[in-house]
Amino acid sequence: MDIKLTDSVTWVGKKDWELRYFHGMEYSTHRGSSYNSYLVRDEKTALIDTVWEPFAREFVTNLKKEIDLSEIDYIIANHGEIDHSGALPELMKEIPDTPIYCTKNGIRSIKGHYHQDWNFVEVKTGDRLNLGSKELIFIEARMLHWPDSMFCYLTGENILFSNDAFGQHYASEFMYNDEVDQAELYQEALKYYANILTPFSPFVVKKIEEFVGFNLPLSMIFTSHGILWRDNPLQIVEKYMEWAKDYQENQITLIYDTMWNGTRRMAEAIAKGIKEARPEIRVKLLNAGKTDKNDVISEVFKSKAILVGSTTINKGILTSIAGIMEEIRGLGFKNKKGAAFGSYGWSGESVKIIAELIEKSGFELVNDGIRVLWNPDEDSVAKCIEYGKNFAAAVD
Repeated sequence: MDIKLTDSVTWVGKKDWELRYFHGMEYSTHRGSSYNSYLVRDEKTALIDTVWEPFAREFVTNLKKEIDLSEIDYIIANHGEIDHSGALPELMKEIPDTPIYCTKNGIRSIKGHYHQDWNFVEVKTGDRLNLGSKELIFIEARMLHWPDSMFCYLTGENILFSNDAFGQHYASEFMYNDEVDQAELYQEALKYYANILTPFSPFVVKKIEEFVGFNLPLSMIFTSHGILWRDNPLQIVEKYMEWAKDYQENQITLIYDTMWNGTRRMAEAIAKGIKEARPEIRVKLLNAGKTDKNDVISEVFKSKAILVGSTTINKGILTSIAGIMEEIRGLGFKNKKGAAFGSYGWSGESVKIIAELIEKSGFELVNDGIRVLWNPDEDSVAKCIEYGKNFAAAVD
């Protein structure tokens, strides 16, 4: 299905309604996704990105219905990751000499994936490609979110092809931001930022400020995944600037796993204490053993503080908590607080282990945590409620 977006730009991508995980099993896609590829026609024709490899043959077949492949003068590879470049091998069988414009790191990435020495043309920020009445301006976007990433900007129509920035994994019958459910759109946009772009927030700020400095008019943002921004496209740019600056809401999230519900009861009692002390704070409880890990990360991203709890097992912690703490550590959250809790039967190391993991993840440790022997009785529940009150008081 090809969709004419403007006088010169046609969407020739693929909507993947069935996708439920991305990056292997690393990212959940509850609402599917899309791989957005674009034909830009002027006196010359450029193809911007392709689609994921499983859809390569379908992509080339459909592209042939839209255009004689020999009429494609340039291929723009904004990113070498295979969800963007996956159809290149199939396409290049048809038009092997067509130049591929990408960054220096893009050449390395694409060669690393496909081991082909195609006709690569290296571009840098500020380089221009003349299409006739319009130009494509290339803007390197290193670490948003790979070293090879770049944007390109179409003059005349004032469109920023933003690669992975400003996108979401979100399949829809609609194309534009003003056509879809706004809560769904921003939920997926925030999830994408929290789980993928958080470690690169300084680069996000720098790149947005750089683009603003070019003084280029902006009418639309065409992303590589999900919904396109035509109604006030700066709204997502402003959100990115907000998210990139150690974002937090008035929320505390409790993440736990439990064997025989003792740690769960602790979590509920601590949450009760937080709400009694600070009713204005939003509190969320998430069982890491039962909750999608990317959804957990999204809630951590929104939180000013987290409490992490686990039963002690084999002098350690439950695997779901170990896993989510590794995810949290890798994302490099800033300006957040944390503490540990947990139940135990005889050795009781979990609280200390979690506290160390919280500190290694860059969180400010509020206190030494709280642990309860076996299943908490009324006295232990009361202590957990009091602990929650004290924790809430320590969180600004």
